[in-house]
Amino acid sequence: MVSMAIPSINRPISAVIDTKAFRHNLNRIRELAPESKVWSVIKAKGYGHTLEAALQGLGATDGFALLDIADAQWLRDHDWNGRILLLEGLFHQAELERAVALGCDMVVHSEKQVAWLESYANHAGHSINIFLKLNSGMNRLGFRPEQYRNAFHVLHSAGYRLHHMTHFANADQVDRYPSVGEQVDCFEQAIQGLEAATSLGNSAAILWHRNYLGDWIRPGIMLYGVSPTGVFADIVRSDLQAVMTLNSEIIDIQHLKKGEHVGYGGRFEAPEDMKIGVIACGYADGYPRQASDGTPVWVQSAGGDGGVICPVAGQVSMDMITIDLRGAPQAMIGSKVELWGNEVPVDDVAHMSGTIGYELICALTARVPVAVT
Repeated sequence: MVSMAIPSINRPISAVIDTKAFRHNLNRIRELAPESKVWSVIKAKGYGHTLEAALQGLGATDGFALLDIADAQWLRDHDWNGRILLLEGLFHQAELERAVALGCDMVVHSEKQVAWLESYANHAGHSINIFLKLNSGMNRLGFRPEQYRNAFHVLHSAGYRLHHMTHFANADQVDRYPSVGEQVDCFEQAIQGLEAATSLGNSAAILWHRNYLGDWIRPGIMLYGVSPTGVFADIVRSDLQAVMTLNSEIIDIQHLKKGEHVGYGGRFEAPEDMKIGVIACGYADGYPRQASDGTPVWVQSAGGDGGVICPVAGQVSMDMITIDLRGAPQAMIGSKVELWGNEVPVDDVAHMSGTIGYELICALTARVPVAVT
């Protein structure tokens, strides 16, 4: 029997990561906060955009902030010689020597971490930058104000280079407790008389509370062109660019008669004779199954010049999305579509799906090919 190689045929879905948009967004952040140094937050593999793209597009940052020490190792292996901040510090004492060898800065938020560092101080204490985290009202990680000063003094006496840090709970909202002002008051009282650099500002604070940023800011979601509030209208004037575009194609067109239904559960009923476009993308690719009828999808015009928005029509399935083509009568099999990106903000898709843009960009699955441009 003669064996024959079967050619690899890929589904038309792909994600494109635009490193020029990364650079644009970082420059925009520097314009908004010219007096602060920038930790570019690239946890969760660059919010789903890949570490490769983040390093390529954000190489002008002052430092990268992430969670996993394996990602810090990846950056060092790919010639990043700048600063790296471990945002949750050490998970196990055994990680300490590796973190030191990689030259990582560390967030410290618990007594256990303080004890690990105190016992290690005689080895390399003077070479480690510590960002000591105050719980100023977020009530997630960090020392409460009455514990903070003691932790500071212990680490300072051990020879570590200390910075003050806190995280805002509601910088993207109003009339929520604790407010940014309340957290700043708590922070300033806790650090009074303790000289050290500060780090407060997240994306929302950089956009809307620029009096409270500190010496180091920590932009995350805005680097990716996504809104901290989950509402695209809130950043539409901020001159940020979408970094990720999720593309696919129409792979079939169904001609429905009035009263016929589409997909599992028959959620969408044709109000008249019409065409339905079937797109190669589903929840197994990371598109939200919860997307309701009306969720926008951009369909490129037949000539390739411009396009129109067509709404989702029917339940998203594992591998396919169905859309109402009444607004795009020239659409055909092979027509290009954008699920989110420059034409369709991911925040709008998330809003129609009962979630936020953060979740969608982080949830892209491994079977979607990623191109970095």
